[in-house]
Amino acid sequence: MTTLHNEITVNASIDKVWTMLTEVELLDQFDSTVKKSIAVSQKKSGLGAKRKVDMHDGKNWFEEKVTVFKPNEALTYQLTDCSFPIAGLKHSYSFEKIGNQTKVKQVMEYTVKFGLFGKLLDAIMIRKQSDNGIKKFFGGLKSYAEIN
Repeated sequence: MTTLHNEITVNASIDKVWTMLTEVELLDQFDSTVKKSIAVSQKKSGLGAKRKVDMHDGKNWFEEKVTVFKPNEALTYQLTDCSFPIAGLKHSYSFEKIGNQTKVKQVMEYTVKFGLFGKLLDAIMIRKQSDNGIKKFFGGLKSYAEIN
């Protein structure tokens, strides 16, 4: 299993950042790698909310659901299906209010498909691409929250 840690401080209220991360159809508004994010459950936010995400590259996609939902404290998305060489993935968030700012921490844990070959791919390429994707995601979150 691979674990990636990232964090960012956003010049916006914790309520605003929380809403951006928990409304499953908002992802395409601030993640530059995402073409479209749509709810595939009745719920569009909260425990059990599910989304399907199509990537801008036109070939990749993933589906995930909210498995932890503690307002302004903890949030976890669990991958349920995807086109990537990933067998399992979850990304968990924690939040800290710092004056008028919000610190967001993310821990992403994933397992690659294809056994030893997958582990090699992870070491050579997947880990770096995943970390770069998170950094783009966090940059978009920060920009969108601070401008809108």
